[in-house]
Amino acid sequence: MVRAQKRGEARGIYSICSANRFVLEAGLLEAKADGSVVLIESTSNQVNPLGGYTGTTPAQFVAFVRGLAEDVGFPVERVILGGDHLGPFPHASEPAAPALDKAREMVRQYVAAGYGKIHLDTSMRCADDPPGALADTTVVQRAADLCAVAEAARAEAAPGTPAPLYVIGTEVPTPGGEQETQDSLAATRVEDAARTLRLSREAFAGRGLEDAWERVIALVVQPGVEFGDEVVFDYDRAKAASLVRFVEGEPRIVFEAHSTDYQTETGLRQLVEDHFAVLKVGPALTFAAREAVFALAEIERESLGGKKGVVLSDVRRVLDEVMRKSPGYWEKYYHGDEDALRLARQFSLSDRIRYYWPQPEVEAALARLRANLTEHEPPLTLISQYLPRQHRALREGRVTPDPRELVRFQVLEVLESYAEACGMRGAAGASGRS
Repeated sequence: MVRAQKRGEARGIYSICSANRFVLEAGLLEAKADGSVVLIESTSNQVNPLGGYTGTTPAQFVAFVRGLAEDVGFPVERVILGGDHLGPFPHASEPAAPALDKAREMVRQYVAAGYGKIHLDTSMRCADDPPGALADTTVVQRAADLCAVAEAARAEAAPGTPAPLYVIGTEVPTPGGEQETQDSLAATRVEDAARTLRLSREAFAGRGLEDAWERVIALVVQPGVEFGDEVVFDYDRAKAASLVRFVEGEPRIVFEAHSTDYQTETGLRQLVEDHFAVLKVGPALTFAAREAVFALAEIERESLGGKKGVVLSDVRRVLDEVMRKSPGYWEKYYHGDEDALRLARQFSLSDRIRYYWPQPEVEAALARLRANLTEHEPPLTLISQYLPRQHRALREGRVTPDPRELVRFQVLEVLESYAEACGMRGAAGASGRS
């Protein structure tokens, strides 16, 4: 991909940043149809030695993804696994020394488990770091330290463990701010991108990591794309023009763009053309899955609400109850009165609801929803009402009424835009699955 970019070809790869089963199954099916690889990434907050919010260690996540690949008949060797924002972030409330010790162990476990793409991100402050943003020199020295751990882990790993490809840098500004109050979002300044590259190269060399530096393939910058609860900042290539010229002068580096969720197809294509060759997407995929689940819940209520002996899943109520009982993943992000909070919990583009799907009560409600709609196949009229695109696909024989398939279809529609933008659609994709 990098070599193609440097030849002037608009080639890219999209990165699925999710642990959601519906999303991952859809990603594997999209890659299977396209005859391509699939890149699946987990974040340091999501999967780590302590389990993260998914309750999954790196080795367990690898086993989970490989199991899904086998289930859908996708070649495991075409799955690329990536670790996103690997650094002290999950432990940033602790002093730097123990937080970085835990980050080292996390990186070691990621590489030993077979992750082949490692994003080193040490930009976050720890409890005893000076106020304000960390000094650039501190950030790159900590990243080089973690790279040394990754290289040692690879040397000790089982035969066949891939030599990691590295991504460095982080978004500027950091996501999660009050984007809703802004009219636009600034792209990273060229001087900041150049300084990050220069200091990182020096830090790697200072630790004897020249070989690892040859495997640094991408720099994370902010191209001016982001999203909030109800707003999306679309890509404006004019604002990124100086960044584009800068990276064209770098022989082995492309850009990695985070938060590309909800971009238009034109925007995604332009990002790849402008050397933002790695497109990260996550909440837009779980948002699509959530849309389909809520639609199925309405179909269930309409078709089975008065049927004797049927207990409805009530999945929307269950989800909201769980979110209100455990508000840690959303209360700092959503604002307003109770009605505004209720709408945000269920429908926000930032999709904080994605943290709650693994909860046992929610999983039980989803299982009941699927069982109800499998045992009592809903009428096509209701599928037409609530899932019109799936209805068309059903009529054309491209999907079945299986609830899982109807949810995956919704996710696939998003992924197809990414595959098209990245030039990953094969002959099968050109036939128009949706």
